[in-house]
Amino acid sequence: MPLVVVPTPIGNLEDITLRALRALREADVIACEDTRRTGRLLTHYEIKKPLLAYHEHNEDRLAPELAERVRTEKVALVSDAGTPLVSDPGYRLLQACIEAGVEVEALPGPSAVMTALVASGLPADVVVFPGFPPRKGRERKELLDRISNEPSTFVLFESPHRLAKTLKELPAEMLVAVCRELTKLHEEVFRGTVAEAAEHFGGGVRGEIVLVVRGGTDEEPPDFEEVVERARGYVVQGESPSRAAARAAKETGRKRGEIYDRLVSS
Repeated sequence: MPLVVVPTPIGNLEDITLRALRALREADVIACEDTRRTGRLLTHYEIKKPLLAYHEHNEDRLAPELAERVRTEKVALVSDAGTPLVSDPGYRLLQACIEAGVEVEALPGPSAVMTALVASGLPADVVVFPGFPPRKGRERKELLDRISNEPSTFVLFESPHRLAKTLKELPAEMLVAVCRELTKLHEEVFRGTVAEAAEHFGGGVRGEIVLVVRGGTDEEPPDFEEVVERARGYVVQGESPSRAAARAAKETGRKRGEIYDRLVSS
C-alpha cells in the first residue's frame, strides 16, 4: 500500500479536492501535525479516522515505524495546512518509505507558495523558495544578497513581527507582493515596490504572510548576442530552435521571436 501525501486547505475549507477527501476517507490512520486542527477539518467533512500526531519533535522516531505500517495499512500524511514537506514535516517519512521500498503517492492540492506566486503577478520564470528567511547572521545576509542580485522570483514565508525588518533590508525599488491571510476572510494582496509595501504596512500587520520578491532589479540585462549564444547552446544540447529560444527568453527577459529569428538565420 502507498503512503498518500494529502494537501489540505490553507484557509478556506472548500479548497480541498475530491481525491484528497477520498484518500482521507479510505485511510486506516492519518498522520498529522496537530490532531485538533486536522480533527476540525475531518469533522467538517464528516470523516472519522484515527489520528496520529506526527510533527517535527517526533518525526525522527516515528518515521521508520510509520514506513513499516504503510506495508499493511493505508496511511495518509497531512500537515496543518497546505502540502506536507513544504516548510512542514514529512521529509523523513518519505525518505523512510523510499528506503524501505514502500510506494509513495503525492496528491496535488493547496499550497501557499503557488497561490502567492500566482496572486503576486510577478514573473514565474525562475522561482526560488527559501521558506522562512534566517533571522540573523551570515545566512540571512547571503539570502538577502542573493535576492538583490539574482533575477529570479523569491517566495518567502515571513512572520508579521519581522515583515518590517525584512522589507527594510531589501532594495527599496524592488517589486514585491505581500500576501496576507490567503484564502481567508481578511485576505489581502499588496503589490508594489518594497518602499511602498514598507509604508503600507508601517502601522503593523497581522496574520500569516507570504512575501514574493522579484530579485535582481539592479542587474543589467544581458547583451542580445549573449542571449543568442545561450540559445545556441541549448540547441547543441538537443532542444529545437523554438524551445531553445523560448527557454532563453524566459531566463533573460528578451523576446522569443527575436532570438528565434537570429537562431534560424545564422
